[in-house]
Amino acid sequence: MLADKACAVVLSRESPPRILLFRHPQAGVQLVKGSIEPGETPPQAALRELWEESGLRAVAIKDDLGCWQSGHHGQLWSFHLCQVDGSLPEHWAHQTLDDHGHRFEFFWAALEPLPDDECHPVFCRALVFLREALQARGHA
Repeated sequence: MLADKACAVVLSRESPPRILLFRHPQAGVQLVKGSIEPGETPPQAALRELWEESGLRAVAIKDDLGCWQSGHHGQLWSFHLCQVDGSLPEHWAHQTLDDHGHRFEFFWAALEPLPDDECHPVFCRALVFLREALQARGHA
């Protein structure tokens, strides 16, 4: 089964690292995620989604963190650890050109404990998978 969603994962440079999340004005706290377009690889989709949703462009894929069966509409999510050139602020907002032109509020969150109370259940489950994948690969 091929992944149909790609997730861009950005970690802070501090120890222990924090994960970049954003607050969607209608759907709560989320990871950067979107559909993989025809002819696009999952890493390409992750970089494109990160640019569209956050405005970040100077980014490279650092590691493939694997795929996860979301249990949400049969979606298979592909996770990609991204490295951003330069430092990022503690929080910022980005006005999207797609997704109905929403304003996304970005912030850093600890991996322990996860911000379960603000996330949709599918993102809560995704963060648990992601925390385990990051730990298994020595990133957290």
